[in-house]
Amino acid sequence: MVTDGLGDPLRFLLSGGDRNDICMAKELLDPFDLRGKIVLADKGYDSDRSVRWVEERGGIAVIPSRITAKNPRQIDWETYKERHLIETLFLKLKNNRRFATRYALVHN
Repeated sequence: MVTDGLGDPLRFLLSGGDRNDICMAKELLDPFDLRGKIVLADKGYDSDRSVRWVEERGGIAVIPSRITAKNPRQIDWETYKERHLIETLFLKLKNNRRFATRYALVHN
């Protein structure tokens, strides 16, 4: 999911539960002009290729490195704290059972 700075959804793609989040990153961000925009993501999106792709498009990648990274990236942790907005949005969405379980109950 892509949100604006207030945590309001801008774009949403649903993938299978067995796919890594990073597989969807480019597809999610591609329609947006990233010049001067901050891209916040968790460690699941940590890859040099993805960070380079964001930066080549003019974006500012604030993505912490995984613990196993040989050369961990320095990030602005104060800016990273704003990621709570998207986590809060997902929490609200998951309160709806149909979204959280990806199916709808049929009532007769």
